[in-house]
Amino acid sequence: MPERDRLVSLRRDLHRHPEPAWREFYTTARIVEELRSIGVDELHVGADAIDPGNRMAVPGDDQLADWFQRATDRGDVDVDLLGLMEGGFTGAVAVLRRGEGPTIGLRVDIDALLREESTADDHHPAAEGFRSETPAMHACGHDAHATLGVGVLEAIAGDEDFEGTLKVFFQPAEEQIGGGKAMATSGHLDDVDYLFAAHVGLDHPTGEIVAGIDDFLAVHHLRADFSGEPAHAGAKPEQGRNAIQAMATAIQNLYGIPRHSDGMTRVNVGEVGGGSATNIIAEDAFVEAEVRGSTTELKDYMLEKAERVLFNAAEMHECEVELTTHGEAPSATSDQELVDVVFDVANGDADVDSVLERDALGGSEDATYLMQAVQSHGGLATYIGVGTNHPGGHHTSTFDVDERSLVPGVRVLAESIKRTAQQLP
Repeated sequence: MPERDRLVSLRRDLHRHPEPAWREFYTTARIVEELRSIGVDELHVGADAIDPGNRMAVPGDDQLADWFQRATDRGDVDVDLLGLMEGGFTGAVAVLRRGEGPTIGLRVDIDALLREESTADDHHPAAEGFRSETPAMHACGHDAHATLGVGVLEAIAGDEDFEGTLKVFFQPAEEQIGGGKAMATSGHLDDVDYLFAAHVGLDHPTGEIVAGIDDFLAVHHLRADFSGEPAHAGAKPEQGRNAIQAMATAIQNLYGIPRHSDGMTRVNVGEVGGGSATNIIAEDAFVEAEVRGSTTELKDYMLEKAERVLFNAAEMHECEVELTTHGEAPSATSDQELVDVVFDVANGDADVDSVLERDALGGSEDATYLMQAVQSHGGLATYIGVGTNHPGGHHTSTFDVDERSLVPGVRVLAESIKRTAQQLP
């Protein structure tokens, strides 16, 4: 079992150098450095770890180049390793082969959010000197997730009683729901019999474990770009085709989509823009929006309605509209057989104060792609909650992880993997 101080040190280093979706260059390299020191049988990095054609929410070339240069300029990262990731091909898959037995996967995400971290004196990372040094922040605990993944690999690597294969998926771009599909279709999950995924916090305190999380909302992020015709707003307004009018009509009617009686449905417009001056009929405008549903089918219902609204709003104002998918993820359900294993393991851990069999996420997560990939060929999957006290809610500037949760988190995950290999067919 890895020492607490080493886990804390890794977590703080990752926290100090957060990187957003598809720009996790230093993050991936730092993880690989740890994996090499542990010793794994196979290590797949960058384009070898994912299906490049299924990346979603990939930022522009300028952003990719800027963050790549930032990692390169550090001077302490293997340049050959960075070269495998240039262009936004981040993430890694580590494989331990320990004889006959099932293939078990663990998925952890590694990306950060583009937001500024608190500088308040009572914010622990600021007070202890490991506050973010980049324009991003680990405001959802992915620094802890990556640390859990490394810790579990080390624990299993040193356990002579484990028989089987362990694959740990260090997945990029979860915050933009852009990386799960690329990892799920990479081929690395084709032989996985059992899959665990984990998340810290989620309003569960330190010392609490949730053996199975359900009620993932399927989600689809889209962008609609409206194009019209400019004209002088005072002299010749009739010659214009107003893209902002089309955008405004779309926004109003997106919120008017009828909800569905079969379950929870959501729609939100998160970002809008367009136009160039008050005296010019706008020729361009855009909407970035999302739809969700408690099942993939309900999400699809909302998406169909949303697309109809967007196309009809454009037509009403004699404009054109182009739709682009920025990210998406299906729903998923944790399998009871694995929930039972985690529940029993957690109940026997001295540092676990309480165990919940199941809880509802109420949000979205692209680990569902990996869960469904395993379940589609007869495997089992569960999504585990590792409680941690977190000042501030997820995605806020004051979010932090209680580092006391790292060791029991690693122990519960590693023991659950070991027991699954021993007890399940």
